[in-house]
Amino acid sequence: MVLHTDNVGRAWDAGESSWTSTDAILYALGVGAGTAELAFTTESPTQLTLPTFPLVLNGHRNGSLADLIGDFDHARLLHGEQSISLHSAIPPAGTARATAELEGVNDKGRDAVVWLKSALRDGSTDALLAELRTGLFLRGAGGFGGPRGESVPWQPPDRAPDHIVSYHTSPDQALLYRLSGDRNPLHSDPGHAARAGFDRPILHGLCTYGFTGRALLHTLCGSDPDEFGSMSARFAAPVLPGQTLNVLIWVTGDDDAVFQTRVGATAVLDHGTFSRRAR
Repeated sequence: MVLHTDNVGRAWDAGESSWTSTDAILYALGVGAGTAELAFTTESPTQLTLPTFPLVLNGHRNGSLADLIGDFDHARLLHGEQSISLHSAIPPAGTARATAELEGVNDKGRDAVVWLKSALRDGSTDALLAELRTGLFLRGAGGFGGPRGESVPWQPPDRAPDHIVSYHTSPDQALLYRLSGDRNPLHSDPGHAARAGFDRPILHGLCTYGFTGRALLHTLCGSDPDEFGSMSARFAAPVLPGQTLNVLIWVTGDDDAVFQTRVGATAVLDHGTFSRRAR
């Protein structure tokens, strides 16, 4: 496998995405919101949108990864890390234009990490809505002599979490979440999941991420999307639909926190950081 590291810095127009209030509600239901969160799951009286919703607008989609970084086995591609920064609350319906960039390719020895970033701007006002940064882990693609990249230390405080939020996922959670756009059969087809080494279909990593975003929103932002600034986390282990997610939150400053999402004793989202938006 030869990676096109000379494409680092290449940017492209990632197209336009439009969504309706139904799309925003469907996403909220897909990440576990329900009757306790009617502001996000109905259009009355004033519909709100979950801050992690831009992740399904997929600002990279018009850039072919094979053309961008070289041929690779998609079965060896993992979503390794994700961050999102909000610049305003996301409207319940609208249009956004996306730009994207290949930010970097790191050589981790045996493996490689590809970094993509994108920005979403309001299609009517050109106001910046959100910035996304995605780390893709390519197993077996390292050893090409590129930069290793910095390793950012992360350690929760040596004390009990300030908050623990538990959410039960439904056995059908992945079937609902996939309606927001990710139709990968790994999350719906038992045969495909078995070929990938799983007993049954697994939950989308970004679904777990959305559940965690809800916990941060309600616990640290008073359920106000205008207060939600940024969150980042690494995907550490798969989740099976029906399992319980426990979000452990340590407050580290007036506007900052670190978090970890676990199933039992296993971290499924790790190296979590959160900041409220500066007003």
